[in-house]
Amino acid sequence: MELEGKIWKSGKYWLIEVPAIDVMTQGHTRKEALDMIKDAILGLISCYFPNETTDFQVTVKDYKSNLIGIFSSDDSLMIAFSLRRQRAASNSTIREVAERLGSASPNSYAKYEKGRARISLDQYERLLHAANPQKHCHLRVV
Repeated sequence: MELEGKIWKSGKYWLIEVPAIDVMTQGHTRKEALDMIKDAILGLISCYFPNETTDFQVTVKDYKSNLIGIFSSDDSLMIAFSLRRQRAASNSTIREVAERLGSASPNSYAKYEKGRARISLDQYERLLHAANPQKHCHLRVV
């Protein structure tokens, strides 16, 4: 799975944004910005999942345009991270997301945010929309 990000120059800084995980950073050079986004993702993942990230790796693919790709060694963990970040960005509770999905049980949704369920791309898009209905993220299968 690849998450799409955008990279652009603004003044003297290079900015990177990855909407699906609600992360943005900057650097003085393009390379520094690419390194910073990787470090930001790894740092945040270790905060969200402190016991599950010993072997977790992030790869940033620079497409030499205004697009980058984010790959990880554990898609389930990256999906869980994405869902948590989107829910937080929308100021929603797990219960509210579960209700948007048509479930009365918050536990039915919470398992996705814990990275304990394998899901299809269609289901991931549905969960992302429930976690943050105001945000549209571009997903791409590689």
